[in-house]
Amino acid sequence: MLRALVIDAGKCTGCKQCELACSFENEGLFNVSKSRIRVFDFHQDGRFVPYTCTQCSEAWCQQACPVDAISTDAATGVKQVDEALCVGCKVCTIACPFGTVNYNAATGKVIKCDLCGGDPACAKACPTGAIVYADAEQAGFERMKSWAARTDAGAQASAS
Repeated sequence: MLRALVIDAGKCTGCKQCELACSFENEGLFNVSKSRIRVFDFHQDGRFVPYTCTQCSEAWCQQACPVDAISTDAATGVKQVDEALCVGCKVCTIACPFGTVNYNAATGKVIKCDLCGGDPACAKACPTGAIVYADAEQAGFERMKSWAARTDAGAQASAS
């Protein structure tokens, strides 16, 4: 069974523990700008939305890479960047419709969530359960679209 991050934005308090845990796990320092997960802050609504790579089945980032530096792990389904192959062209950052592939200026390579090899630091650090590592059928693009539709409908109703 494939597993993925399941994000419930309604539980997010904006504490950014996920961002700190991610940056420490992947970069060895506590720096939210080095995180592969981000918490979007809707100031006016008082809402926070964590987002990261959804490990798309279509993986536009992977399809766009001219040097095949993004591969799919057969066992986990995770789309991962091979730093040795990446030339830092950033085409994948443009191809990702969610903006979850980022350029690391320090290395000249791209970075994206790789689920920490099957033990995501962000999920372990989340104090409210807004991020959990669960069955992949509970996560992904369809769930994201469904949540966005509910959020948009709520915003339109409150604007009326």
